[in-house]
Amino acid sequence: MPYSRRTALKTLTGTALTLPLLTTSFSRSMAQSQQAAPMLKGHINHSVCRWCYSKIPLDDLCKAAKEMGIKSIDLTGPEEWPVLKKYGLTSALPQGAGKGIGDGFNNPKFHDELVASYEAIFPKLNAAGLNTVICFSGNRRGMSNEEGLENCAVGLKRLMPSAEKHGITMIMELLNSKVDHKDYMCDHTAWGVDLCKRIGSENFKLLYDIYHMQIMEGDIIRTIREHNKYIGHYHTGGNPGRNEIDESQELYYPAIMKAIVDTGFKGYVAQEFIPKRDPLTSLKEAVLLCDV
Repeated sequence: MPYSRRTALKTLTGTALTLPLLTTSFSRSMAQSQQAAPMLKGHINHSVCRWCYSKIPLDDLCKAAKEMGIKSIDLTGPEEWPVLKKYGLTSALPQGAGKGIGDGFNNPKFHDELVASYEAIFPKLNAAGLNTVICFSGNRRGMSNEEGLENCAVGLKRLMPSAEKHGITMIMELLNSKVDHKDYMCDHTAWGVDLCKRIGSENFKLLYDIYHMQIMEGDIIRTIREHNKYIGHYHTGGNPGRNEIDESQELYYPAIMKAIVDTGFKGYVAQEFIPKRDPLTSLKEAVLLCDV
């Protein structure tokens, strides 16, 4: 795989171990990112995924993000939320519950553990002023689409009363099962939309990851227009490779962002690409590209 988000989600807390790897390149990157932030248009709420910048200390990433006009750091856990708050940032899509990508709601044997895990995180989210949390379908392991849908619906419906009580929206990520997450079940928008309909709550929506869905089905703008009511969050990424979203890859992000804005979406769009060049320079360029 070109990257391992499974590993990244488990090891972000070990960031301090990478500090000796930071070089003058990073210092230069920080200086560039802290130049006066351009005036953003305000149509897109910008976020960035923590794991893509795990070698940068969180305080430094927060400072740089603030300078760029980014309002949120995605995929952060309870121990990181106070740092974000210190810089006036939120976490538009937090983590901190569940069993990871492979063991999800499509397997009833995990339901009791998953329900307990999410019910435990809801009050913590409330206390931190956050109102979403990421979740996953789990891998197929030979399971049919219909069986997986029914199992996910059963497990997630158990959580909806508590999610609604706490004002938390659970957001399931659409991931590709072709390149990065072999055997993952929630790998097509239609499957995720069907699950939303079965659950029937505004407190369950989808994370539409543009990179992943370009790999699985393409037709990005039409899909956004047709299914935007079921989408609670967006992630970016250049395809192929999940690197910068510039002219080196096949997606044209300004048009995609305009389509998102045209739907009336008021949530967040998070950059989730692995920079091949100077990381904060690439991040700033991506924010400007997406600021339609």
